[in-house]
Amino acid sequence: MKLVRGAWKLLVGIKDALVLAAMLLFFALLFAALNARSRPGAIKDGALLLALDGPIVEQPEEIQPTALLSGQQIGKQYRLRDLLRAIDSAARDDRVKAIVLDLDKFGSGYPASLGEVQDALLRARKAGKPVLAYATAYTDAGYRLASAASEIWMNPLGGTIFAGPGGSQLYYKGLLDKIGVNAHVYRVGKFKSAVEPYTRTDQSPEARAASQELYGTLFQQWRESIASARPKAQVAPWLAQPAQLVQQAQGDVAQANVATGLVDKLGDRVAFGRRVAQLAGGDDGKPAGWFRTIKYQPYVDAAPLPKTGQIGVLTVAGEIVDGEAQPGTAGGDTIAKLLYQGMIDNKLKALVLRVDSPGGSVLASEKIRLAVLEAKRRGLPVVVSMGGLAASGGYWVSTPGDVIFAEPGTITGSIGIFGIIPTFENTLNKIGLSADGVKTTPLSGQPDLLAGTTPQLDAVVQSGIEHGYREFLTRVSQSRRLPVERVNEIGQGRVWVGGIAHQLKLVDRFGGLDAAVKEAARRAKLDQDKPPVVYLDKKPGFAAQIAQQLASQEDDDDAGAPADAVGQLAWQRQQAFAVALGDAQRMLTGATVRAQCLECAGLGPVRASAADRTLLQLVLAKVGL
Repeated sequence: MKLVRGAWKLLVGIKDALVLAAMLLFFALLFAALNARSRPGAIKDGALLLALDGPIVEQPEEIQPTALLSGQQIGKQYRLRDLLRAIDSAARDDRVKAIVLDLDKFGSGYPASLGEVQDALLRARKAGKPVLAYATAYTDAGYRLASAASEIWMNPLGGTIFAGPGGSQLYYKGLLDKIGVNAHVYRVGKFKSAVEPYTRTDQSPEARAASQELYGTLFQQWRESIASARPKAQVAPWLAQPAQLVQQAQGDVAQANVATGLVDKLGDRVAFGRRVAQLAGGDDGKPAGWFRTIKYQPYVDAAPLPKTGQIGVLTVAGEIVDGEAQPGTAGGDTIAKLLYQGMIDNKLKALVLRVDSPGGSVLASEKIRLAVLEAKRRGLPVVVSMGGLAASGGYWVSTPGDVIFAEPGTITGSIGIFGIIPTFENTLNKIGLSADGVKTTPLSGQPDLLAGTTPQLDAVVQSGIEHGYREFLTRVSQSRRLPVERVNEIGQGRVWVGGIAHQLKLVDRFGGLDAAVKEAARRAKLDQDKPPVVYLDKKPGFAAQIAQQLASQEDDDDAGAPADAVGQLAWQRQQAFAVALGDAQRMLTGATVRAQCLECAGLGPVRASAADRTLLQLVLAKVGL
């Protein structure tokens, strides 16, 4: 009998091994087939189609295989540097007869990122390349890109809605009081409004004044960018009295948009496609409106980035968290390891730190800063390139830079620290529970989530926060060669736009990543015309590569995002609501001591994670919606 059982186990083991081998072979063949579909040789004459059905980001999140297998919505994201590279390449490429922007479900981007793409499109037009834009309707972000087009098309049933930056923010204090949660907040800086939702039911006068100045500056930059790219567009009336214009047009917003120069042509996708076919070529045997198309991802993949180089570009994108993290989130350990390994593998001679982050954990931010300091200790010049957002912890990690580049629309500053500890003694009281025990020191059992914090712990944490703020001020003072007192004046948790940050000497020069790379090459005495760059990115695993390839082959638009203007705005607000709920959960369960600008996130692309959307559904179900 033992012999039979042993033989059976052997057969089962052989069967499992064969199944595993078959699965590995299947996925290997699938991966090879997907790669073959986007080989450089597949690029033929046509129009480069930029169907931006997702946000422009600094570092796309890694698509998890489990998400595809479970049928979750996979929202697309477009890496800024790839998009810029594609546009600039298309401007010089004779195979590209035109650049087509499909902005029907565009997912927005930070103002600085939108400005860079707008400038790249204008460069392409200057080089003689036609640029055509199409959307059912245009909102602020999409129209900024469309304004760079030589022809703006819109659906006759569409229209423009310009809302400008700003809107309501979620405040949690009333809910916390109702359920008995006591949020112990420790802060420094009168403008550190990230903690206000836990301590107030409305915006403080200081935070309101700072936001009004920030939003006003960003809005003015938007208006100036539209006026410069498309002088004939009469935007001012649509900002001042949109309802009156729509009523005068008897509700025909599209015709009113044409009359005021915002749009050139009205037509459905078939009419637009026929127009593109005049430039890029078409085929009568294809469906109506078909034109010769060069797809975006194969075009980017046809010119891969170098795998080795002497100028390392290290990206810090997303919330800064402790430990390891996937792309799109800046794990302190992950970023530090990438830099240390990059210095070993590539024999780097210069470092460019590309920052696009609202900050997060102070400990993780410091770990990244120390890794950058190690690069400086080894003699590498360090150039910081700020993207759309480099605030709080994002500024903390930037302090070792020899020179800091930013865009006029970069959101930066927010020099401040805070901490939050939730306790539930009042919650327990509401349901008849209590907590008690023996303590040997004033800090025994602290922080006590069941019985509350003690004055001694509050004093310890607050002192630690104040010490951390002084450390922040000192790092900025030494980096920017400013007196600590001056840094404190422009700190206090206040957020600045890049143009003003330059005046305050928080940044040195205006320019994007290319300008920062050239400066790094100059300092390292390397070729500035063709700088030898290597991107120190985390390489996706085999399964993640397959998931990415599968997702890139999908032709469906971004799930859930409507095409009409009002629907787009409502969808964006719904996403923002879900993210706000998720932020509250992360704030109450994540790192206690944080250098983070939560209010900055609302100025850029808003995409709720699956977990945030689930939380929103639970909240809506709870209130009967």
